[in-house]
Amino acid sequence: MAVQEGLTFETDIPGRLDRLAWGRWHSLVVVSLGITWILDGLEVTIVGAISGVLQEPGTLGLSATQIGLSGTLYIGGAITGALLFGRLTDLYGRKRLFLITLAIYVLATSATAFSTGFVMFGACRFVTGMGIGGEYAAINSAIDELIPARVRGFTDLAINGSYWIGTACGAVLSVVLLDPRVLGHDLGWRAAFGLGALLALAILLVRRHVPESPRWLLIRNRPDEAERIVRTIEARCEIVPDACEPRRLRILAGEPAGLVRVVRVLFRQYRARAALGLSLMVAQAFFYNAIFFTYALTLTRFYDVAPERIGNYLLPFAAGNFLGPLVLGRAFDAFGRRVMIVATYGLSGLVLLVTGFLFRAGELNAATHTMLWSVSFFFASAAASSAYLTVSEVFPLELRAQAISVFYAVGTGTGGLIAPTLFGALIESGSRHELFAGYAFAAALMIGAALVAMRFAVPAERRPLEEIARPLSEVDYPERRSR
Repeated sequence: MAVQEGLTFETDIPGRLDRLAWGRWHSLVVVSLGITWILDGLEVTIVGAISGVLQEPGTLGLSATQIGLSGTLYIGGAITGALLFGRLTDLYGRKRLFLITLAIYVLATSATAFSTGFVMFGACRFVTGMGIGGEYAAINSAIDELIPARVRGFTDLAINGSYWIGTACGAVLSVVLLDPRVLGHDLGWRAAFGLGALLALAILLVRRHVPESPRWLLIRNRPDEAERIVRTIEARCEIVPDACEPRRLRILAGEPAGLVRVVRVLFRQYRARAALGLSLMVAQAFFYNAIFFTYALTLTRFYDVAPERIGNYLLPFAAGNFLGPLVLGRAFDAFGRRVMIVATYGLSGLVLLVTGFLFRAGELNAATHTMLWSVSFFFASAAASSAYLTVSEVFPLELRAQAISVFYAVGTGTGGLIAPTLFGALIESGSRHELFAGYAFAAALMIGAALVAMRFAVPAERRPLEEIARPLSEVDYPERRSR
C-alpha cells in the first residue's frame, strides 16, 4: 500500500510482488513477453536458410555481398533500436514500448515478404532489427520487475534460451515452405516472413493484457495505479508460506534521469558493475557470433559436409544451447550468480579451447567437432543468458532499460560486426592453425570474463531489485538520517 505525505510517499509494492507464489499470471507474462527471443532466432535462421534462394533470378536475385550486407543492416538496426527504445522505455513505460516495438517488428517483417529488390529488403531488415533491439530493452526490464526475486534467475535464463526454439522453428519452416510440393522458392521465402509476422501479431494481442510495471509507476508518481495493478495480481496469486513482511520504501518521485546523469550513474557510481556488464556481454557476443554464423562454413570447408546436410548438424548444436539455461538455470538462484557465471563462462571457454587443440591436430571429424561445440555451448548459452540477467538487475530502476540497451549495443556491435567477418577470413584461409588462433581468442575472452565475474559479480540471487541497486528516487526515513 502507498501512503502519500507531501512530495513523498511510502510503499511496500516491490516486496509484495516478490512474495507471490508462481501462478498462471506469471506464466502469461513469460509467454507473452518471452516470445522476443523466439522471434529473433526465427529471423536469423530464416534468412540464413533462404540466403541461397534469394540469389535466384526468380526471387530477389541478390548477390552474396548484398545478403551479407542485409545481415549487417539487421544488426545495425538492432543496435539502433536498443539505444533509442531503451531510453524511451525508461521515460514512457515498459508496456507502451513493448507494444510499440513488437508492432514495429510485425510491420517490418510483413513488408519484408513483399520486397521487390535489395533496397526494400535491406530497409525492412534494418527496421525489423530496430524492433528486436528495442524489445530486448523493454522486455528484460518488464520481466525482471514483474517476476518474484527468488525465481528471477531461472526465469530470465529460460526465456533467453528460447532463442533456440526460434532457430529450430526457422529451420523447419524454411525446409517445408521452400519444398516445391508446398510453395517452392518463388513464394516460400515470402511466406516464411509472413508467418513470422502472424505469430508476432497473435502475441501482440495477448500482450495487451500484461500490465505496466508497478515499480515503474512508482517512480513516475503514480502509486494509486500501481496499487490497483498489484491488488489485481495478488487476487490471482497466492503468497508463499514463509514470506517475510514486505519492506517499505520511501519514494520521492521526480523528473526522469537525464542522459548526463544516466552516464554518470552507470560509469561512475556503478563503474565496477559496468565493467562486469561490458566484459560479459562482449565476450558472449563475440563467442556466439564467431562460431554460430560460421559453423556451416567450417563443416563444408574442413569436413566436406554437403550444404543440404548442414541442418543435421544444427540440431544437436541447437539442443545444447536450449538445454543449457533450462538445466543450469535454477542453480543461478540456488548457488548464486558469482559461482554460476564464473563456472559457465570458464567451462565454455575451456571446452572450446580443447576443441581448437583437437581440430588443429586433425583429431576430429564433423560429428565429434559438432559434439564438442554442443558441449561448449551448453555452458555458453547459460553464460550468455546470465549476461542479460546481470545487466538487467544490477542497476537502478530509473535507468534499467537504458543500461540493458547500452550493454546490448556494445556486445552486439562487437560480436555481430567483427566476429563473423574475422572467422570467415580465417576459415577462407584453409589453415587449421589460423582458425585455432581464432578459437583460442574467443575462449580467452570467455575465460577473461569469468575472471572479471569472480572479482565483480553481484550476489543478486533471491534479492529484491531495490536491494541490489537502490532506486535513485528512494529517500531515507527521517529516523535513518538521524543515526
